[in-house]
Amino acid sequence: MPTAQQTSPSAYGEADLRAAAIAGIRAPSMHNSQPWQFRLRDGAVEILADPGRQLAVADRSGWAVRLACGAATYNARLALAVRGRPADVRLCPDPDPEIIARLSPGRGRPPTYTEEALYAAIPRRHSNRAPFWSEAVPAEIRHRLMSAARDEHAWLELLVGMTALASFAEIAGSADRVLRRDSTYQFELAEWTHAGDAADGVPRQAGGPVPAPHDLLPQRGFGDRPRAPGRDYEPEPLVGILGVPGDRPMDQITAGQALQRVLLTATDSGLAASLISQPIEVPSAREQLRRSLHRTGLPQMALRLGYGVPGRGSPRRAVPDVLIR
Repeated sequence: MPTAQQTSPSAYGEADLRAAAIAGIRAPSMHNSQPWQFRLRDGAVEILADPGRQLAVADRSGWAVRLACGAATYNARLALAVRGRPADVRLCPDPDPEIIARLSPGRGRPPTYTEEALYAAIPRRHSNRAPFWSEAVPAEIRHRLMSAARDEHAWLELLVGMTALASFAEIAGSADRVLRRDSTYQFELAEWTHAGDAADGVPRQAGGPVPAPHDLLPQRGFGDRPRAPGRDYEPEPLVGILGVPGDRPMDQITAGQALQRVLLTATDSGLAASLISQPIEVPSAREQLRRSLHRTGLPQMALRLGYGVPGRGSPRRAVPDVLIR
């Protein structure tokens, strides 16, 4: 006769759904568009894409939505794990492309130290678009970041040396110039940039300083904040390229989970991070980046990592606004 520990796990309830959503909404998304929804169905927590929040110009393919919802899925997994209710995860469980993941109750267990540490980092993680200090990231932390990607079935290539960094900067800069010449792209970006209070989009104060010609890496034009004297961007930033073996919708969701685990690992390690998506958004630049890495699979996001002054995170919608009843 089965013991209590061998019985089937009980279904998730409203408290589990709310905990998953509270964590999930803290995930990153392009222009802070927050393209996710959460639902309780048949005792499982589902993460769904919100097609009404897909960026019509910057994300015609839905890649950024799937990446963001993958990141939200990882946060939801952590929230359930720290409640002692880890999830069995199925990605793209239905023919409906809007259903990103289904989290079904797994066997109960206490959370691991890593789960607790990464969960605690969720509210502290945000994109830091300001210049970082020139202090190098130690090898131990670099290995931690790469291991975080591997644990989620992805890879993280940390660029070493100015030759690799200059090559990436050229690819990223070229892609950024393509996007800056697209008036519809720039109009959409401006629509998601806010001067006042808003529940989504990027506040101007969360943007970086006005770009300068000598900057190595491109910056989004989220604001017009002047650059403080002596506060140039770091001359040799630590850049990581995150990728996965394929480029199907499921692969992109996997990349989103890996991206969030890397970002939370960085936060837990005392690092700041910002995302550089321009070379992923422009197909020719992405292909050039793929060839330069000599990796199996496709790059899904680039990251700038380092030490910096803590910044201010972007706002989030209220939990009731993302729940489907």
